[in-house]
Amino acid sequence: MTRSVCRTRRTRRMLQVTGASAAALLALSACSSSDDSSSATSDSSASASSSDKLSGTVTVFAAASLKESFTTLGAAFEKAHPGTKVTFSFGGSDSLAASITGGAPADVFASASPKTMKIVTDAKDNATEPVTFVRNQLEIATLPGNPDKISSLKDLTKSGLKVVLCDKEVPCGAAAQKALEAGSLKLTPVSYEQDVKAALTKVELKEADAAVVYKTDVHAAGDKVEGVEFPESADAVNEYPIALLKDAQNAEAAKAFIALVRSADGQKVLTEAGFLQP
Repeated sequence: MTRSVCRTRRTRRMLQVTGASAAALLALSACSSSDDSSSATSDSSASASSSDKLSGTVTVFAAASLKESFTTLGAAFEKAHPGTKVTFSFGGSDSLAASITGGAPADVFASASPKTMKIVTDAKDNATEPVTFVRNQLEIATLPGNPDKISSLKDLTKSGLKVVLCDKEVPCGAAAQKALEAGSLKLTPVSYEQDVKAALTKVELKEADAAVVYKTDVHAAGDKVEGVEFPESADAVNEYPIALLKDAQNAEAAKAFIALVRSADGQKVLTEAGFLQP
């Protein structure tokens, strides 16, 4: 069912990080843990007690769908730990995994699926044990006002409709294929894109009528697109694991950043962006 413009605008306003919310992040320890993880609590306490010792750059490779949330958390982390800098490389999880196994320097990997994380963990034991920190669900992004009256996944199979999907090797593409299979549907897109942001951009630029992306990306786009929920998405929810890479150049700061992501404060930023709890 198509969400109303009012709901879309409310969601967008909720996503905006106000000075008050940033202050709340900083007032609490950037390395506090989520309540359901004793290991995260341990890491958080250690990081909090030695916060003055954290310095240098933390290099994070993260799925494209995490761009807005992680950028917010990176800024909060830097303010909580003067002398640190968080740099990001966002993209398709499969491409990021290939870069890491190919020797690209990184401290943290946050993937949009366990499958792409496994590429890294299986390659010469490159990472510590991954932990799921959020989940994400698919949604159809249409042109503003939904001029083609798309109300279901089946509607995307209409003749003449230009639909874009993520590449099948990318987590959002694999999830879209799973959703289509759940609905016994076949769809030939006008293009397969390398990551979810690229797929969404096709709709934003009016080069496509619709794209199957994540709810979080529809939310982040605001009035540039309109979101349409579909029941088959429940059969294709992606888990997002995060891990410290064993060749990390700044392991202590990297652990502290992961602790922030998993903390109550980090989870608040992520859930307000539309992610689901792990």
